[in-house]
Amino acid sequence: MRILVTNCNTTEAMTKEIEAGARAAASPGTEILARTPLWGPESAEGWLDSFLSAAAVLDLLHGLDEPFDALVMAGFGEHGREGARELLDVPVVDITEAAAHLACLLGRRYGVVTTLDRTCGLIEDSLHGAGVAQNCVGVLGAGLGVLELSDDRRTESALLTAGRRARDAGAEVLVLGCAGMTGLDRRISAMLDIPVIDGVAAAVRLAESLVALDLKTSRAGSYARPLPKTRLWPRNSSSTCDAHDRK
Repeated sequence: MRILVTNCNTTEAMTKEIEAGARAAASPGTEILARTPLWGPESAEGWLDSFLSAAAVLDLLHGLDEPFDALVMAGFGEHGREGARELLDVPVVDITEAAAHLACLLGRRYGVVTTLDRTCGLIEDSLHGAGVAQNCVGVLGAGLGVLELSDDRRTESALLTAGRRARDAGAEVLVLGCAGMTGLDRRISAMLDIPVIDGVAAAVRLAESLVALDLKTSRAGSYARPLPKTRLWPRNSSSTCDAHDRK
């Protein structure tokens, strides 16, 4: 089984961290392919960043010629998952949606701790779109930018503070709301004494399950194949995308 994991930003160091987290979560025999968009923001922290990131990731997927069995989109709250489901013939698992679904299996209410307050609205909308917002007590910013998460001590302290606020608000499960937080779930869980979910790990395991069950995205309606037409991809403005041939 080969699972493609796409970073939502162009920071290679973060792609490597995401790749390590995905491999740690994957079952024996699962191959992880981590890829970085060729263009786009170095960190996604707002609406403009998110839309640019979505276009860059879809452009990456459109130009990819290596085979894979499922896609994990490692951007928390970022746009693009619906477009990827139209584009690809393999299952597409978004870390936001995956983490929230697992949280709903572990407790009645969950909370999300993310980076900056400006990203909370994006995540809230993503949870609404996935149909899991009704179980969320809130999305709380930790006061750190995405590229500041490499400071482990500062990140842990900020996540604990935001996590306690979520727990005090009624969260029975905590979700780490950024792919750059991968690998911190067990430490934060032990300190807060509630389950903590890493979205990258959750998405990898769900992607494995979909592949093992031979399940793919439905084409009956919402994610029907896009109509063949000329699309102005940044890589090649004269390219034609026929989704029947994409995998």
